[in-house]
Amino acid sequence: MELNLLALETSSSRCGVALLRAAGGRLEVSVREHEGSQEHAERLLPMANELLAASGLTPAALHAVAFGQGPGGFTGLRVACGVAQGMGLGLGIPVLPIVSHQAVAAQVDATPADAIVVALDARMNEVYLAVYRQAGISDGEISWETLQAPMLIAAAEVVPWTAHHLPGWSDSAGRPLDVVLVGDAWDAYAAEMVPPGQWRRAAGAQRPEAASVARLARQGWLRGEALAPELAAPLYVRDKVAFTTAERMRGEGGNPKAQPSLAPLVPQPMMDADLEEVVALEAHVQSFPWTRGNFADALAAGYGAWVLRREGKLAGFCVVMFAPDVAHLLVIAVAKKLHRQGLGGILLDWCEQQARERGLEGVLLEVRPSNASAISFYKRHGYLQIGVRRAYYPAEKGGREDALVMQKRFAAAGAAE
Repeated sequence: MELNLLALETSSSRCGVALLRAAGGRLEVSVREHEGSQEHAERLLPMANELLAASGLTPAALHAVAFGQGPGGFTGLRVACGVAQGMGLGLGIPVLPIVSHQAVAAQVDATPADAIVVALDARMNEVYLAVYRQAGISDGEISWETLQAPMLIAAAEVVPWTAHHLPGWSDSAGRPLDVVLVGDAWDAYAAEMVPPGQWRRAAGAQRPEAASVARLARQGWLRGEALAPELAAPLYVRDKVAFTTAERMRGEGGNPKAQPSLAPLVPQPMMDADLEEVVALEAHVQSFPWTRGNFADALAAGYGAWVLRREGKLAGFCVVMFAPDVAHLLVIAVAKKLHRQGLGGILLDWCEQQARERGLEGVLLEVRPSNASAISFYKRHGYLQIGVRRAYYPAEKGGREDALVMQKRFAAAGAAE
């Protein structure tokens, strides 16, 4: 398949443009770059025109335009997104937003056994942090698993946050991952971000490069992920950069800071007022979700039901039925963008604590055999398969899917057997 793709990357002080040409089994990427964060708007299009001219192409020959969507500098993100949208609309071609952190991860020499921790300088002693793993290689192309989507975090919390979540990350065989560190924040905040000796610092890749954006965009193009230009948007994870006058008068001086990432979260009882958010989250993460009526019936029946909130927003929930001898975990869910942050473990531990307090023998649950990540999660928490319920779950096209029955039994002293 022939593909001419232009990629723009301006999320940092580097302004980069890459032209990717794929035809006849050959792949070529040419690049123009300029250092200077105040010059992105004036440099971007001239560099794009230089690349096209050097390759003997006109803009009309392009099939798509990609851009690094961030997170990163606000102005730079708007420049790349705006230019990509303008070209897409003007040429009648789609756009491909690429997360800048994943572009950095793709620049690293790593393996599926590595958790690639990408830390980019967000200024003000804060970091844009994301974690990726190579999930495998198919037809010469690397597939990626996002262990942590980009988030804003204080520089001093990056190392403890990573150490806290590392035990929950594993490869496809359930083996623990090694840590590979990449990104300019490791140098910018070297005193605050001192990693353990066994974590490896990757050479080279410090900031996203346009060539990496182009290659990831090609993979997205082949997967059919191109968007209409009007649907493209930058990725912002810092919602606020300054206090209002009223906030400053109340004594909230300085600049808004990232919320503590390791603050203890405690589930709270689910109330009727939570149901709209609960139903929306459930519908977003499940192919065959519970309805509002299901949740309302569970509350009316007196089942144990709790919600977990982060910064006031619903992060997850769980519902448990307490039988005379065992607790039956009926449903548990965490918002997709918050996966791999330990929230599922908090909810599951809470359910187990509630079962212990009631003197029950353990916790029972069902899970789809096709849900490999959930099965791995439960096994890590000490659950064992004890049976199969045939044709238990609804499936696509009117079919049915079995359920694996898993259980965790408590020893008399309160430890798992």
